[in-house]
Amino acid sequence: MSSSSTLDPFTANSENNDLTPQEKIAGLHNILKSCRVGMMTTHGSDGQLHSRAMIPATPFSDTQLTLVFIANNASAKFDELKNDSHVNVSFCSQDTSWASYSGTAKISQDKELIRKHFSTSMSAYFGDLKDGVHKGDAEDPRVSIIQVVPSEIRYFVSTSSSITRAAQVAVSTVTGKTAHLGEMRTITEPEIQLTQQLHSN
Repeated sequence: MSSSSTLDPFTANSENNDLTPQEKIAGLHNILKSCRVGMMTTHGSDGQLHSRAMIPATPFSDTQLTLVFIANNASAKFDELKNDSHVNVSFCSQDTSWASYSGTAKISQDKELIRKHFSTSMSAYFGDLKDGVHKGDAEDPRVSIIQVVPSEIRYFVSTSSSITRAAQVAVSTVTGKTAHLGEMRTITEPEIQLTQQLHSN
């Protein structure tokens, strides 16, 4: 029986396992900075998957891998997170680089953390309900933090221009050879755990 590397030569040829964890984190952060908007996927109680656009809080420290989001705890995604905390957050840039976080979501209403990441522009997503409580600011009880703690992060870095990629695909179509369009990198669970320890120190 053929191995998975034989049946999936594109992934096998793209894998780069020779980078240090810090080099992989730097490459990941470059993708996040260029994308800004990710898609968070959650599980509904009916088994359906639901995705929505989310903007992670910045800036990222050199060792940060946990994603932090400001969100409205009155929205349906919070019911889904309470039902199943396992999530995926994905990012894709115009040059076809992408990143995929698999992990668990933790909900917090830590006011210090909220104030750290809240900006006045976020008020537009909450609105002022004119009741003196739900004012759409950092003190609004609807405002919560969603922290996505990754168990594995996989990402792909495009290493060629759009013209070069198109040419490689065309040549590969004719020759039958697999195109090499970039590098596939994985930040493993042990690497994540080590990095989290460094980030918390």
